[in-house]
Amino acid sequence: MITQPTLRSDLLKGQVAIVTGGSRGIGGATSEILAANGAHVVIADIDEVAAATTANSINNRFNNLSGSASVFIGDLVAEGICDQLVTDTLLEYGRLDIVVNNAGYAWDSSIHAMTDKQFQAMLDIHLIVPFRLARACAPVFRQAAETENAQGISNHRKFVLVSSLAGKWGLAGGSNYASAKAGMLGLMTSLTQEWGNLRVNCNSVCFGVIQTRLAQPQSEREVIHTGGNEIKVGMPHKQAERLGINIDIDHIPSDKELYTPWPNPRASLGRNGTIQEAADSIFWLCSPLANYVTGQSIVVSGGDRGGMS
Repeated sequence: MITQPTLRSDLLKGQVAIVTGGSRGIGGATSEILAANGAHVVIADIDEVAAATTANSINNRFNNLSGSASVFIGDLVAEGICDQLVTDTLLEYGRLDIVVNNAGYAWDSSIHAMTDKQFQAMLDIHLIVPFRLARACAPVFRQAAETENAQGISNHRKFVLVSSLAGKWGLAGGSNYASAKAGMLGLMTSLTQEWGNLRVNCNSVCFGVIQTRLAQPQSEREVIHTGGNEIKVGMPHKQAERLGINIDIDHIPSDKELYTPWPNPRASLGRNGTIQEAADSIFWLCSPLANYVTGQSIVVSGGDRGGMS
């Protein structure tokens, strides 16, 4: 990992967290900061090598804070995988305190050229997966609350959905992505109402442009295999050219190049966000500092003043 956690503490000591898509980018930085503050993190990812690399890095760096990491490998859009993820976590660790639904990608196209498969793929990963994950967690959270109530204990659990300003503003060339992210917000507010009496805080983070692989031009080197599809990660070359981004198909960017934020004139802060800044906002919602925050869509955008490009 190239990030350094903003805070190291025992705020989450003894807690167990699931982070989907938790090996790279925002998910990797989130896994890292949760572990740096005492949680055991289950990194749920489709990329076995990347997940193992991140887990090993976390275990080497943060075991002294009782934080550590393990790996769950699976394609979350496949039926039964979300249930298996929650079941395996409980069998291994006996509890589940934090869930961060972060896994996702973009498959852009103008509406006139978009296929049913493209639209459905975004619904699958950004809306169906968090629904299935919530459904799998529901009896776990209910049983935990009932047991604690009988013991006079009052613990909070956290369910955080990673959404986007595209879900609020729309996204030209990405109506499938924007629609799914908007639906995610409806799911979040509904869960808030269903789970409030269980002391489960449900919130979402609506990011502006965070510097990740999705902000790079597409290449044959960065692909995702999910739902039977092979998707090139990143923005189409025409979109990159409109934004003035240099395209060199022979250059393999380093992690530093991937995650160093570019200038962004739409943002009041003048740049894209970093994966560490994104993870910090998620960590806050997962921590006891946000025990009275629920049902909120937290905008983390550097003051972005316009629609998404």
